[in-house]
Amino acid sequence: MTDAQTLTPIDPGGASRLPAPVLGGRFAPLAQFIRQPAVQRALPAIAVTSAIGIAALAYFTMQAAPQAQLFAGLDDADKAAVAEALQAQGIAHSIDAATGALTVDADKLHQARIALAGQGLPKAAPSGDSLIASLPMGSSRAIEGEALRSAREADLARTIETIDAVKSARVHIAAAEPSLFVRDDKPATASVMLMLQNGRSLSDGQVQAIRFLVASSVPGMNADQVSVIDQRGALLSDTATGSDMKAFQLQLQVEDRFRRALDTLLGPMLGAGNYTVEVHADVDMSESQATRESFPENDRALTSEQITRSVSGTVGAAAVGIPGALANQPPQGTTITAEGPQPVPANAPTPGTESNENAARAYEVGREISVTHQPQGRLRRVSVAVALNQGRKALTQADLAKIDALVKGAIGYDAARGDLVAINQRPFAPVENMAPAFYDQGWFLPLVKQVGAILAALLAFLFIGRPMIRAAKQRAAARAEQNQAIEETLLAATDRPALASGANGREITLEMIEAAPSYEARANLVRAFVRQDSARAALVVRQLMQEGARG
Repeated sequence: MTDAQTLTPIDPGGASRLPAPVLGGRFAPLAQFIRQPAVQRALPAIAVTSAIGIAALAYFTMQAAPQAQLFAGLDDADKAAVAEALQAQGIAHSIDAATGALTVDADKLHQARIALAGQGLPKAAPSGDSLIASLPMGSSRAIEGEALRSAREADLARTIETIDAVKSARVHIAAAEPSLFVRDDKPATASVMLMLQNGRSLSDGQVQAIRFLVASSVPGMNADQVSVIDQRGALLSDTATGSDMKAFQLQLQVEDRFRRALDTLLGPMLGAGNYTVEVHADVDMSESQATRESFPENDRALTSEQITRSVSGTVGAAAVGIPGALANQPPQGTTITAEGPQPVPANAPTPGTESNENAARAYEVGREISVTHQPQGRLRRVSVAVALNQGRKALTQADLAKIDALVKGAIGYDAARGDLVAINQRPFAPVENMAPAFYDQGWFLPLVKQVGAILAALLAFLFIGRPMIRAAKQRAAARAEQNQAIEETLLAATDRPALASGANGREITLEMIEAAPSYEARANLVRAFVRQDSARAALVVRQLMQEGARG
């Protein structure tokens, strides 16, 4: 008795089996493998799995992971060490052919940095303490000076890197040797190279702070002697002085203050896009101080007075002296006039006396001291220009006058100061849409990749899966007919004459024998098969004997 596996190789193909593809002799084992029933039943599942695999492969091939730069500014030696460490960690990486940057998948960026930091990569620049500690004993004065300068540069670079917007920094200090002659001394200079973070920038105040930081760390250096540049080669420390920069920033702040006030005022009335405002403020940054002292006329006060009187000689004294001398003259008699005798004043000097009077008086004169101080940032003049969109209906002169009054009130208009306000209305030109095309948008490329993967899956299903499913349905229908024939044959197996005549006239095939439900039914079908085609049965027995001899 032969089993199904023994009878299958010589099966020429029954009526219920689908025709196998015609292949050459080299592919005969493959064709024989495909003809097996188990393989035929598994072909739909294989087709569906293959279609899903092709779709997934197409999706993952088109959906490449975004790349992120691992470190910027690495030299080739550090790149080689980092690439070797990443390969050892099993982290995929790539090198940009244009820029030479080392990139990894964006979702593995932090994992790669942590793994490299554990190995001390990339090699960080040495600090000042390490440079001084590594200085060999017995070094010359020149070597010590260079080492100290390098240490100072390294410490300054590490200090500057603590700023948020600075990724890395390098400082170069150029200091001349001190000279015995003062006129031959040259001031020290320095240059700072900054590597900024992506999308970050430094304000003018931060640049000035870096310049003062470096200048104050080096003896004899002025902040004007420090140059600061970034990785793009842009000079951040321009020649503008601090006062000029302060004046410019103050002017911008004043203009922005007026502009925001006008936007707040005109926006609700005219609507956004229906007006434009430009403001120019003339700010006086000069600082002056004047002191004036004046003395008012006819403004004095007596503070002290001292009078001294002195009288010399005697009054009514007897004549003394030598007779006949001039001093012995009698006193003058009383003069009799028509008006009567005149009295002699009490303080009138008598004949023969002298009177002196001295007066000392002190006066306080009025004094006025006036100090005038004009601080910086005085607004000398304001010019405002307002353009209004005319639209479908132009504004009347009354409306323009009202808007003019509002603008003047918002800026604190002063005619004595020379302020200027210009308001004009004109039709605005239509604004063209400067938005990028749809295919330049960020969402377009991922959408194309996803749609392409879906189309690839659909094509794989239509051209591979669907034909296999159709063939599976046909094989299932043929198998159902075969099973029905087997059932009819088994029902007639109990009738020996019917078996002898070939199971009610039906041809017994190998599939019918393999699908028999029991051993007895299979034995009956085999007997009927031998009666039906004895030559073929003998051929099967001979082939089995040959295979047994070879095995």
